[in-house]
Amino acid sequence: MVDWENRSEPVICVTGPMAAGKNLASDILASKGWACVDADRVAHQALDLLKDEIVALHQDKAQRLGVQLVNQDGSLNRRGIGLLVFDDEAALSRHEQLVHPKVEELLEEFVAAHPQEPVVLNATVLYKVHIIKRCGAVLFVDAPRIIRFFRARRRDSMAPAQILSRFRSQSGIFAKYKNSNADTYRVWNISTPCALERKLERILTEWNRRRYCGLSQV
Repeated sequence: MVDWENRSEPVICVTGPMAAGKNLASDILASKGWACVDADRVAHQALDLLKDEIVALHQDKAQRLGVQLVNQDGSLNRRGIGLLVFDDEAALSRHEQLVHPKVEELLEEFVAAHPQEPVVLNATVLYKVHIIKRCGAVLFVDAPRIIRFFRARRRDSMAPAQILSRFRSQSGIFAKYKNSNADTYRVWNISTPCALERKLERILTEWNRRRYCGLSQV
């Protein structure tokens, strides 16, 4: 468990919508000595650890729809799970109630393993788990939609309709982070990695000044 009360090094969240540059921002901070964990990978780890429980949870619906929950190699069919919870709020809620506590447990283990280092939680939907309330700051990396669209096309080779659908599913997440108790900064990533690095340095310098003065962002 993390001794949050006596932890001296900060824990922050780096987030943002698809193709905005949150992974790049996390890599930049890692090069400066921050311990960074990819919460998406942690979520995949949680799914693997909870495979039996997840199969039992979705088994009835999967049978009705003819969806295979387990791949031939024995791993969980994450795409199949996505089909079952997509546009089904009740199924998604039950799924998240099972998975999110394990994700939070694994993230806390990472923080506890780095007591003397500042920590970055790199995540898209960290606002859905309680550990967001332990983050001192949220760096929301963003870019205009048209820039993100072409970045996604180059990076993922996805169909335009898929990209736009993903964009729509992530709309409004900035407001959700603003509702957390962390200082939230929008970091525009519209040019070069060097420019993004300078922005991150400036924001973290300002945040540390406010933190040591006992201030919070307005």
